[in-house]
Amino acid sequence: MIVLLSSLLILLLLILFLLLFALKPNKKRRFAFDRLYAHRGYFNEAMGIPENSLAAFKRAASLGLGVELDVQRTKDDRIVVFHDGDLRRMCGVNGRIADFTYQELSAFRLKGTEEKIPLFEEVLEVLGGVSIVCEIKEQGGLRNTSACPLTVALIDTYQGNIIVESFNPFILGWFKKNRPDIIRGQLACRMKWGKGKEAVRAFMLPNLFVNAIGRPDFIAYCYKDDAWGYRLCRTLFSPVLIAWTLRDPSAADACGIYESLIFEEPAKIDIKKENHVKGSAL
Repeated sequence: MIVLLSSLLILLLLILFLLLFALKPNKKRRFAFDRLYAHRGYFNEAMGIPENSLAAFKRAASLGLGVELDVQRTKDDRIVVFHDGDLRRMCGVNGRIADFTYQELSAFRLKGTEEKIPLFEEVLEVLGGVSIVCEIKEQGGLRNTSACPLTVALIDTYQGNIIVESFNPFILGWFKKNRPDIIRGQLACRMKWGKGKEAVRAFMLPNLFVNAIGRPDFIAYCYKDDAWGYRLCRTLFSPVLIAWTLRDPSAADACGIYESLIFEEPAKIDIKKENHVKGSAL
């Protein structure tokens, strides 16, 4: 009986160790972040300003707003700012960013406006030093990190604060290994359950058991969602938390635990007041 209890205790301790190892974010270090980040630039389609366009980024910069944006690699290894996995919603074209060269992409327009898909370097020039949360999109599978060195080469030219994030923990793992100096964050939310690998991912990602791969400095979580692993991570390790994406007028009221807010214009946020709240984490 004593042997059985001892074995069970050892097993429970082992499970606890593995759980904490999987959940643990990076050791706390000082980094700067803004209170507010405009989602895909401060866009407004009613005003003819589409998301992730130069016009949206110019508008954000004029207000001194930090921005959240998305980067992807083109067929000819240029880094562009674009969110979706395909071009249909924004450009009315079949295909993905990686299927086209930048010159080919330049012929497309965003949401029927004169705005085109911008290069990351063009966006950095327009933003002129405002704080950036840069999401590196997954392209070509979980293990494909080919966009990372191309993106970093541009990040290094920017005279401002850029932190990176991704849903793909292997992208964060690339930064952990190759550029640990750049602040990195794990994006997460509740996911639809599929089969096989998709089911595993739908369990691992929302619960942040992927933290062992990238050891993120911050967690960017859908503010409407929660998971027991996420709650445990918050309780035990107190990482910096970024909420996404606030769209409803009352959304800010539900984000008391978050240091930073990624928002869109309909959200009722006092930009002048909130944007003066800067953060710094240890």
